[in-house]
Amino acid sequence: MTDIIVIGGGIAGLSAAARLSADAKVTVLEMESATGYHASGRSAALIEENYGAPSVQALNRASMAYFQEGNYLSQRGLMIVATGDDEDAFRADLDHMGVAEISPSEACGHVPILDPAKVGFAGYHAEAFDIDTDRLMQDFVRTLRDNGGQVITDATVTAIRQDVHGWHISAGADYSAPTLVNAAGAWADLIAGIAGVTPLGIVPHRRSMARLAAPGDHDTRNWPMFFGTNESWYAKPDAGALLVSPAEEAATYPHDAFADDMVLAEGLDRYQQMVTEQVTRPIATWGGLRSFAPDRTLVLGRDAHTPEFIWCAGQGGYGFQTSPAASALLADLANGRRPALDAETVNALRPERLQV
Repeated sequence: MTDIIVIGGGIAGLSAAARLSADAKVTVLEMESATGYHASGRSAALIEENYGAPSVQALNRASMAYFQEGNYLSQRGLMIVATGDDEDAFRADLDHMGVAEISPSEACGHVPILDPAKVGFAGYHAEAFDIDTDRLMQDFVRTLRDNGGQVITDATVTAIRQDVHGWHISAGADYSAPTLVNAAGAWADLIAGIAGVTPLGIVPHRRSMARLAAPGDHDTRNWPMFFGTNESWYAKPDAGALLVSPAEEAATYPHDAFADDMVLAEGLDRYQQMVTEQVTRPIATWGGLRSFAPDRTLVLGRDAHTPEFIWCAGQGGYGFQTSPAASALLADLANGRRPALDAETVNALRPERLQV
């Protein structure tokens, strides 16, 4: 018997398990054949401290020291570009993201494929960083195993029941523990329902992505990630190529997501309108699921009605960038310790805000 079972082997579950394993024996159950298969394997892998709701921004700030000390970050930068007809949306984005305005010619200097005839406004922020997501997940798994924990793959949960002895879970084999952590991503509400816990309204949303060859054979390594206004599309350098997304959020159901070809084509067209190089056939396309609670912030902590059930869900697109601080908070709440984060942020993340 283990002390804690974590359902979900993405970044949320692995980071939570690693933190919890300092005080307990922890087992992670992952339904796929490898960890990080769904949202965690399809992330844009960027941290920008001003991205997200106030509680997300607080987690971003609290995560930076961990990232820096572990050398998980590399310089990327972030840029917003807009046409001359889109000034109002540009100003709103500038305000929200804390980005400094630069000239269109400076923007074209950062990304030489931008069309100078189309770029009317631009903003740039150097303090945005790529995250070494593979190594981050591997290190969390290593910590878990060093502390006597384990990750079990191909473990699809089919039944969960609770009695006076704790939780009993069927997932190919049978597992038992006094405490259950729900880090199931897009499946979080489904897992809650199976466990007899009231779901919180966490809904997965599809996002499509295309991988393009480096435009015009440019060296993209030092380009920033660049966005259209209202995040109507974004492009990010990646291993000598360019990732382009329509940045859509289409509510859907838990599944192995794939790109919506029509939505992807529309997003690529919006990107195409701002650059000089023609979009050719993508090298690859895929989709991912970003799961949001109704208020679009994370859900971390014990269920108000079933305290042996701990929520670690609703990461949206913020799972990697918040993982060091979110997992530390979860471990503090699970062990009854005073969190390092301020009370306002902690309360904004607790499940009871969504429960009656």
